Amino acid sequence: MATERYFRLAISREEAMRYYKGEALVVVAYADNGQRLQFPALHIRRFIDQYGIHGRFRIRFDHNHKLIDLQKISD
Repeated sequence: MATERYFRLAISREEAMRYYKGEALVVVAYADNGQRLQFPALHIRRFIDQYGIHGRFRIRFDHNHKLIDLQKISD
C-alpha cells in the first residue's frame, strides 16, 4: 500500500540550477502534516522552469519508503 504526502516548493531559479547541475543531491521539504520529507533531487529536475520550481506536489512512496512517483498538482 502506497503512502502519499502533499507539500509545496518555492525554489528560486538559482537554487533550482544547483539541483539541475547535480550540485545539490537531496531535496528536503515539509509535508502539509509537518512530516519532514527527503528525496533524491533528480526527481524534481523535470519541474524546473525559467523561474525555478514552484507549486504544490504529491509524493507517493511504498512501505520501505522507496519513492513511487512525484507529481506536480498545481502552481
